[in-house]
Amino acid sequence: MLLAAAPLAGALAQGAGVPVTTDPVQVGPVPVEIIANGIVASESVVTIRTRVDGQIERVLVTEGQMVRRGQPLFVLDSRMNQALLAQQEAQLARDRAQAARYQADARRYQSLRGESFASQQRFEQAQAEALAGAATVRATEALIAQTKLNIEFATITAEMDGVLGAIPLRAGNFVRQAENTAITTLTQTNPILVSFAVPERWLPAVREAMRGEPPVVRAKAEADKGPPAEGRLVFVDSAVDTTTGTILLKARFQNADGKLWPGQYVQVAMAPRIDREAITVAAAAVQAGQQGRYLFVLAPDGTARRRPVELLRTAGDRAVVRGQLAAGEKVIVDGAQRVTEGTRAVERNAPQRVSSLQ
Repeated sequence: MLLAAAPLAGALAQGAGVPVTTDPVQVGPVPVEIIANGIVASESVVTIRTRVDGQIERVLVTEGQMVRRGQPLFVLDSRMNQALLAQQEAQLARDRAQAARYQADARRYQSLRGESFASQQRFEQAQAEALAGAATVRATEALIAQTKLNIEFATITAEMDGVLGAIPLRAGNFVRQAENTAITTLTQTNPILVSFAVPERWLPAVREAMRGEPPVVRAKAEADKGPPAEGRLVFVDSAVDTTTGTILLKARFQNADGKLWPGQYVQVAMAPRIDREAITVAAAAVQAGQQGRYLFVLAPDGTARRRPVELLRTAGDRAVVRGQLAAGEKVIVDGAQRVTEGTRAVERNAPQRVSSLQ
């Protein structure tokens, strides 16, 4: 064992160095990203109820179906209203005939009064009868319009695009307007909102971002393997929640593919601003010690030099730090635990020099 270790010890004594891998320090723009947990919420949920009394004659949709605005959902029995409409239309014909006769009488008595063959009282009576006849026609026309509206209400249609909820009632059930019974619900899913709360320290950055183009917000469910959905911030609450020290935000997402679902928990990422002169290093290079965080830089003379840094945040596999670092300096990543201040190190990822024999 001593004989086998002797060559290695001799190599280190001769200054062969500890093998390490390095990554250059980068200085440039990095988004200041906020990470939060959010919940998906619909912009609008409509409870569908009947506006007329009647028996459900047909159910044209199924539970959970995606429907479009104006699409028929349920048909109620409207035969009673149709019979009432026929009666009112007949009454309207009678009222119009009677009103026409009153108008003719009023014109006739007006001419007779001019020739002194009719009294003023009889003329005024004829005028009043003509006005009353016209009012009766308008009243009957209003009743017909109301009955037609009730017949139209017998076909219940979707008020917007959305997904239907559970349908507890089926064909044959009798529904009454006065009972206010819900037939089903209609939930809008496109566009859709994501609500999330961030610490109040981010409020100035968020408000500054909202003065221009609203910042992009990304949302992704934990089990979703695809790319995150992208939306825009649309709402900043008017007050900070004093119990939690957070501010409520909402973002709107186009959701034609149904990736986001109401009530779903998602992870939200938002970048309200960009740090133009951020110093970033490989996150694996940053270590923690008793005096704070630090990393090792491979100096030009091939020795490791310890540099204290302040970890500001992480962005993917990069760490945004503050410290005495310059762009392009080589930070030790793999092998940093095996070096100390002044230790000689050799890059394993350094390009090999190729020599040619003349």
